[in-house]
Amino acid sequence: MTSRPYHHGDLRATMLTLAERTLRTEGPAGLSLRELAREAGVSSAAPLRHFKGKQALLDALALDGFDRLAATLTSAIDEAGDVFADRLDALARAYLDFAVANGALLDLMYGRKHETTAPDELRDAKYRLGSLAADLIAEGQQRGEVRAGSLESLTGPLTATLQGMTAIAISGGFTAEQIEISRTDTIAFTLRGLAP
Repeated sequence: MTSRPYHHGDLRATMLTLAERTLRTEGPAGLSLRELAREAGVSSAAPLRHFKGKQALLDALALDGFDRLAATLTSAIDEAGDVFADRLDALARAYLDFAVANGALLDLMYGRKHETTAPDELRDAKYRLGSLAADLIAEGQQRGEVRAGSLESLTGPLTATLQGMTAIAISGGFTAEQIEISRTDTIAFTLRGLAP
């Protein structure tokens, strides 16, 4: 029997990549640290240096998802220019694109945060992600492109609408064309509601 090496170049990143691939095809129940270690070509004990167990791996995967989504949204907003309508459209497009491409990961990200045992890092990551939309609306208010009002009352409907569209898109309830039409109509409707 050939023994597997303990060391690996970047085992943590490799494990997250393999775990996300498995998550897409088999869901969280299909994840096994032992199986992922085998796929990575390391001993079954090696992943324990990075993840105390399966839940720690799932938490790290969810946190990585929040970080990637936040980076994607920030980049899209920054590239959209200074006009609020363009920035909001870029945010919605980037969010839906990420969600459709990473449905299983998004389910993990938002499912785990509700659990009372979720680490503080996950709750903080969700908060930071949510603050992107609030910051965008606040900037629009400062430039006179968005009506006065509390950020909570103005951000809530946008967040709920995007989450609803995302859930339908991930479940296969929308075609790609319907997603695009719905996104365009939703942003137009949202802009009318936010107008000064």
